[in-house]
Amino acid sequence: MEQQENHLARQILSCPICVDLLKDPVTTVCGHSYCKSCINTHWDKEEERGSYSCPQCRQTFTPRPVLEKHTMLAALVEELKKTGLQAAPADHCSAGPEDVACDVCTGRKLKALKSCLVCLDSYCEKHLQRHIQSAPLKKHKLVEPSEKLQENICSRHDEVMKMFCRTDQQCICYLCSVEEHKDHDTVSAAAERTERQRELGLRRQTIQQRVKDTRKDVKLLQQEEEAVNGSADKAVKDSEKIFTELIRLLEKRSSDVEQQIRSQQETEVSRVRELQERLEQEITELKRKAHELKQLSDTEDHNQFLHNYPSLSPLSESTHSSSIRIRPLRNFEDVTTAVSQVRGRLQDILSETDTEILQIVSQVDVLLRQPEPETRADFLKYSQEITLDPNTANKYLLLSEGNRKVTCMREDQSYSNHPDRFTDNLQVLGRESLTGRCYWEVEIWAGGVLGVGVAVTYKNISRAGNSHECIFGLNDKSWLLNCDRNSYSFDYNWAMTPVSGPVSSRVGVYLDHSAGVLSFYSVSDTMTLLHRVQTTFTQPLYAGVSVYPQSTAEFCKLK
Repeated sequence: MEQQENHLARQILSCPICVDLLKDPVTTVCGHSYCKSCINTHWDKEEERGSYSCPQCRQTFTPRPVLEKHTMLAALVEELKKTGLQAAPADHCSAGPEDVACDVCTGRKLKALKSCLVCLDSYCEKHLQRHIQSAPLKKHKLVEPSEKLQENICSRHDEVMKMFCRTDQQCICYLCSVEEHKDHDTVSAAAERTERQRELGLRRQTIQQRVKDTRKDVKLLQQEEEAVNGSADKAVKDSEKIFTELIRLLEKRSSDVEQQIRSQQETEVSRVRELQERLEQEITELKRKAHELKQLSDTEDHNQFLHNYPSLSPLSESTHSSSIRIRPLRNFEDVTTAVSQVRGRLQDILSETDTEILQIVSQVDVLLRQPEPETRADFLKYSQEITLDPNTANKYLLLSEGNRKVTCMREDQSYSNHPDRFTDNLQVLGRESLTGRCYWEVEIWAGGVLGVGVAVTYKNISRAGNSHECIFGLNDKSWLLNCDRNSYSFDYNWAMTPVSGPVSSRVGVYLDHSAGVLSFYSVSDTMTLLHRVQTTFTQPLYAGVSVYPQSTAEFCKLK
């Protein structure tokens, strides 16, 4: 209880400016008490204004009041000091170099909690209480603490700048709006803020969509990287297998040649050895005959010689060495030559196939999205002439200008029945199948509430009936840019996306079929991207339009 009483005493006897015990207390005409030095310092700052205000109730005084010492408060403070009551401890931290300081505090500045756009001052928690409790001050606009409050004051009229000049794109005060800016387009700063806030919202949506699209691109690239790595690994593995099989084939062929050579070697060596043995036997027989002849020749008895002579055996037919024809020592050299020729042919084949394989490898190219053209001249390089197919036109659509222009009519155009015709929806398709990179433009006259829809679709979109399968943008077979008189939106598969951008009477459509890119542009002096689609197209595409009452669309001649 005593502690609460001391705390209450501190609050009563503390200066609202410095939040310390009163020093030389004085009281203003409005009845609020301050340290004499604190209130004088506060009023010194207001000297230039010529009026002086109470920091608590904001009551103003002119001229500057003469301050008188509050003797009773001074005595009470001195008495409390004797009992040991010291300066009130700070309930809030002091303002640091990076903080916004309270403008009312003197001496030790406390950190401001709020700034007032009307008073153009910043307040700590204690000095903010008047704005919270006082009915007139509750109407003031409080914002996060700011050191730039003076930037809200008109340097010429010393008034808060609550207006905005759209002509000069600057904040002004009310007096500026009726003087030097009187013929300009001026609105309240709050109204301009609302408009800019809306634009920021649309830009944020655009950025979020681009982030979403870019993330899809990143995911697509990651998948492509995995596909490239997988394909390359498989090609290396398959190539190694094929070359291993080729090496095994060469090794087998080498083994077969070796086996044939060894077999032929064995045959020829066997023949040579057989003949050699026969010749050796013949030599032995001849030597024996020669010995017999020598013995008979050496017989001295004539009668014995003549008796034995008839018994001599006749000589067998001779296999004379001169009858044997030995080819030059080339034997298997022809085989080596033949193998060498095979090697040469194989080298030629490998050389040719190496070049071919390397060319094929170098031509492997991951299909990435090609950069879109930037200028209209760049887009026109891919211009595609579009003519409308009368067999697809709804019976209330009139085609003209060589089937390039379509107008919504009130009367049935008496078209003959055709299975390609849109029976219930005010839509028509182009004749041309669109693949590769294409660009076309549509001139729009949106006189009605709904305007014109510029579409791209697969040919197999449904035609009969009024289900979402037949309507551009309400299924996964078509993409639609809605073009009203004052805004755009994009539809795909029942999802509608707001589109920001300058409204123009001409819309450009860019398609890169293989890269899966579809972009819509607002065409004027410059090309402004309205919306981009990144996907995978599985079929050829066709241009289309939906034209509503009081509206017309024409596919432009660009060549």
